[in-house]
Order: sequence, then structure tokens, then C-alpha cells
Amino acid sequence: MLEGLLIGLQTALSFQNLAMVIGGCLIGTFIGMLPGLGPMSIIAIMIPVAISLGDASAALILLAGVYYGAIFGGSTSSILLNAPGVAGTVASSFDGFPMAKQGKAGKALTIAAVASFCGGTIGALLLMIFAPALSSVALLFHSAEYFALMVVGLSAIAAFAGTGQVAKALMMTILGLIMATVGEGALFNLPRFTMGIMDLQSGFGFITLAMAMFALPEALFLVLNPPKINKGDDGKIKDLRISRAEAKAIAPVIGRQSIQGFFIGVLPGAGATIASFLGYAVERNIATKVEQEEFGKGSIKGLAAPETANNAACTGSFVPLLTLGIPGSGTTAILLGALIALNVTPGPRLMIDEPQVFWAVIMSMFIGNLVLLILNLPLIPYIAKVLSIPRNYLIPFILFFTLMGAYIGQNNATELLLLVGFGICATALRFADYPLAPLLIGFILGGMLEDNFSRSMQLYDGIGFIWERPMTLGLLVIALLLVVLPSYRARRARLRQAGVADGD
Repeated sequence: MLEGLLIGLQTALSFQNLAMVIGGCLIGTFIGMLPGLGPMSIIAIMIPVAISLGDASAALILLAGVYYGAIFGGSTSSILLNAPGVAGTVASSFDGFPMAKQGKAGKALTIAAVASFCGGTIGALLLMIFAPALSSVALLFHSAEYFALMVVGLSAIAAFAGTGQVAKALMMTILGLIMATVGEGALFNLPRFTMGIMDLQSGFGFITLAMAMFALPEALFLVLNPPKINKGDDGKIKDLRISRAEAKAIAPVIGRQSIQGFFIGVLPGAGATIASFLGYAVERNIATKVEQEEFGKGSIKGLAAPETANNAACTGSFVPLLTLGIPGSGTTAILLGALIALNVTPGPRLMIDEPQVFWAVIMSMFIGNLVLLILNLPLIPYIAKVLSIPRNYLIPFILFFTLMGAYIGQNNATELLLLVGFGICATALRFADYPLAPLLIGFILGGMLEDNFSRSMQLYDGIGFIWERPMTLGLLVIALLLVVLPSYRARRARLRQAGVADGD
């Protein structure tokens, strides 16, 4: 291992590869800030450039830099405009955007940058130590376990519901699952619930739905309810630094979510999205009652948790890619295609046959995360000035980004009609105090849930796989606890309050 580290360090520190790290991080960060152009799109565009380099190490370092740079930069639009263009940064908007509305945009971006750096760095360290051993653990997960993992992700809805809103959150999650069934099914490649509209054959686009749930209602709220939006936002960029007390509060969160996010990222099919949602849910569930009330209203822990988890998971996703040749997400599938095009065969023998490629990528992650921190921290005061733009200019700016993101995502005009329709419905639901995050979680996880459930049913001729596979049963029990525990804690608190009232 020490020999591999030295080979990797020597390769990563060459002038060409350092340029690839810096270039990839810069491109990824700016693309991540633009809703609609996620890491998948830009990596696909960058593949011809990477292949033309002729060096597998340099090519993979460039593409990896773009990948974690996009996740790193994706938090910016989520925090400032409530417009998450990358699925892995949706959870960052839950507390990041309320902080921005309170005039703490600079602090929110600083926390996001530090949490992302720590998550990515600790993830790279864990990747270096555990990659060979974790490759065998990843092989234990089959369709049944992935189905159970999706259920665990869905059970986190209680964390996104306010006091007494669990029923509303459940309804929104079911609505999201229903919307995920539009398009071709997992069992039969036939369109369903498309109402004869050809553009719906592939289902609703994630970008369209994310923009409709978060960004478009924000623009409409600026018009319909300006006093509520302007409260606490004086246009001045202040409080850029994290105080010692705040650093002490988020340090354990960053430590826990770096480890949890990395291990979720190791599982093929899980990735940064599930890691960020679960990270947010776990931290809310273990927080004190007073801290729980702050979640969704500008909690620093609620921002640090998903930002740490998604960057750690991004690093962890390289374990199945490099050691097994299994892509854990659409982005790593594109990276796998790039490796094959460069005549590099990922798998158990990659560390032996191509040690310079394997270890150079790992060492470049340390350098890349440092580069991202150095690039982002000085730019925070300038990035945060987006909020000082007058409202009459900001509304068309948000609308432009929203419409552009939806159109680029699917490249057809039907998406714009869907965006407007969903956006109006989302605004009405928001006025009715329905949480919108559970709907998006249900939609994102719904497709993967159905695919894995269908495969498990076919393999085991029914639902017997739940009892036949102990790991599946264990994950489903965890999911049940995640749903029951918040309700139990709320009921116990009500009984305690009733007891105090009777005593008085």
C-alpha cells in the first residue's frame, strides 16, 4: 500500500495532472452552480477531451475533478436561489436557503465549503484504506438489499416533516412515488400513465420537477408574498466566518456524515442523493428537541450534514467503479465508459495491473478537495452578492435559470409546460403548508425502488426474499424504526406536557 501511495503521489503531482485537477475542479464547480447542467452532462461532454489526452491517469483525474467539483459547487444555487440542479444537493437547500433569507448567505456558503472539503477529504482517506476490503462488501448487496435501502431512504420523510406534519409528508411521498411510475415500467418496456403524450414516455425529468418544486415557487413567492421573503435579508453580505461555538457544533456532524456518506456511496446504486437525504434525516433524529425545531429554518447542522454526506458518497462511489467495474450511478457509468475507451479495465486486478491509475486518482482527490476549498472560500463574498440583486431583477433571473434548466434537461418544449403546471401546484401546496421535499424524495427513489423490487420478485418468486435475506430484513427493520421513532418521541413529549399541565 505504501508503494502504491508513492506511485500515486508521484503521478498526481506531475505538472499535467496538477493542471487536470485544477481544470476539472474549476469546470465542475461552475457547472454545478448552473441548474440543468449536472455532472453527467458535463462529463459526457468532457470525455472526448479526456480521451484525446492519451494518458489514462490524466483523463480519469480530469473527469473525477469535474465530478466532485460539480457536487461541491452544486450547493451554491441550492443555497442562494433554492434551485438545486443536482439531485445530491436538494437536501442542502432545506436549511441553506432559509439561512440565506436570514442574511446569512455568506456563512451558509462557508459552512457548505468546509463541510464539502471535510467530507471529500475524509472520504478519500477512507477510500485509500478500505477500497480493497469494501469491494467484497459491495458484492453482498443484491436487488433485495437495494430495495430495502430505498425503503430506508423513504422512511426518512419524518425528518422533513414539521411538528404534526408526518401525515402530510407521507401524502407527499406517496404522490412522488406515483409520479415516478409515469413512463416505461421496470417489468415491461411499455409506456404507462402517459395519456398518449410521446414526450412522457421516459417519465418526468428530475430537473423539471426539482425546479417546479423549489425554484419556481420561490419566484412566485417573491411576487405574491414579498414581506415574508424580504424579512431578514438586507442585501448585505456579512457573517462570513464560522464562530468557535458553531465549529464545535458541526464538527461531530461532519465526522459522522463523512463515514456514513462514504459507506453509502460504496454501495452501487445508492450514491450522493440517498447519502445526503439519510445524512439530514439521521442528524435531525438524533438532535435534541430544541435543535430539531431549527431544522428546515436555517440549522447549521441541517446544512453541514447533507453537504458532508454527498461529497463523501461521491468519493465512496469510486470503490465499486475501480475495484469491481460496477458503476454506482449514471455519472460513474459514464466514467466507466471513459475508462474502457482508454483501454483500462476496472476490476479487482486494477490495483495490480494499473497501480499508477488507481492510486493517482485517490491522491488527486486530496489535492482536488484542497483546490476546491482554496477556490471557493475567497469567492464567497462575491458569490453571495447574488442576494443583493434588486427583487425586480432577481425574479426574471430565477425564472430564466428555471426555464433554461428544465429545457436543457430534456431538450423539448413539453418540459416547460410541465414546469409551469407543477410550479403552480407546488406554490398552492406551499401556501397550504405541505412539505415539498418528501415529494421529490419519493420521485427520486421511486424508480430505483420499483426496479429493485421487480427484480427481487422475479428472482425469489414473490416477497419471500424479505425473510430469506437477513440483510434485507435488517434494513427494513431500520426503516420501520425511522418511521416509528419520531412519532413515539412526539407522543411521549405530548404525554409529558399533559402530565405537567395536570400537575399544575
